[in-house]
Amino acid sequence: MDNTLAYLKEILSNYTDDHSEGRFIYKKLIEGDYKSEGPFVRDLTQKEIHFLNNILPKEINHAKEAQDEKRAYQLNEVYELLL
Repeated sequence: MDNTLAYLKEILSNYTDDHSEGRFIYKKLIEGDYKSEGPFVRDLTQKEIHFLNNILPKEINHAKEAQDEKRAYQLNEVYELLL
């Protein structure tokens, strides 16, 4: 798993208890053999894409506020592929 997906997996772990879509995406990341974010994004359902489109902007902003530019950049890589 590349760094981008590792960051995504980390933030999704915060959404597994209260959000079924977060759980499904997290499970997909763990069970899938994704080498990069491209194949992963192509494997998402519309519902999963919608969920990520809702949480990623908040998570990117949070990373920027914490001055974690690397995390913000990596999460933005996934976000751009969703659009």
